[in-house]
Amino acid sequence: MNRLLIATTNPAKLAEYRLLLRGYGLEVLSLAEFAIEAEAPEDAASFAENARLKARFYFARAHVATLADDGGLEVDALGGAPGVRSHRWLGEDADDRRLADEIIRRMRGVEPSRRRARLRAAAALIFSDGGAVRERGGEAALEGVIADRRYEQVRPGFPYRAVLFLPGRGCYLGELGEEEEARISQRRALVHQLDADLRRLAAARPE
Repeated sequence: MNRLLIATTNPAKLAEYRLLLRGYGLEVLSLAEFAIEAEAPEDAASFAENARLKARFYFARAHVATLADDGGLEVDALGGAPGVRSHRWLGEDADDRRLADEIIRRMRGVEPSRRRARLRAAAALIFSDGGAVRERGGEAALEGVIADRRYEQVRPGFPYRAVLFLPGRGCYLGELGEEEEARISQRRALVHQLDADLRRLAAARPE
């Protein structure tokens, strides 16, 4: 069975990818299974470039196929903020609840027609294929609106799911269970975009 490293330190994101990659016949590995102490750079100006930086960084050190992503919340009324700095928007020490609460505070008084927002993510997949190194990427978004108040539960690792309301479903994204979240999330769309390469990786002669 071929191996695939999910290059994230976010346990919630790792768990989501494990759900999404079920059925591919890949051994999904975490960073904890590799003795890599250095942290990948995440200082680019776009989600896509940050994803590439992380994938290349960990692929070079782990020597196995690597999938990395970068993503965050874009709020139209805030000029696209917090955007590419979503998890560092209020400083490295800000916890998930504070991030969610700050979005609600800044959107106070904004009329419903201007509350559009989305969770956007970009992914990069790097793997060896017949002696060549292949790189593939994708980008996807889940659209919604910013609610008037935060959902009572803030899921660790996914602060903005507690503020993104899905009008078509009549609920917060954070109200859905993990399985249902995974079925509609932006990462599901990313996996779909990378489907052919993931199947090619799974079918290749094991490393």
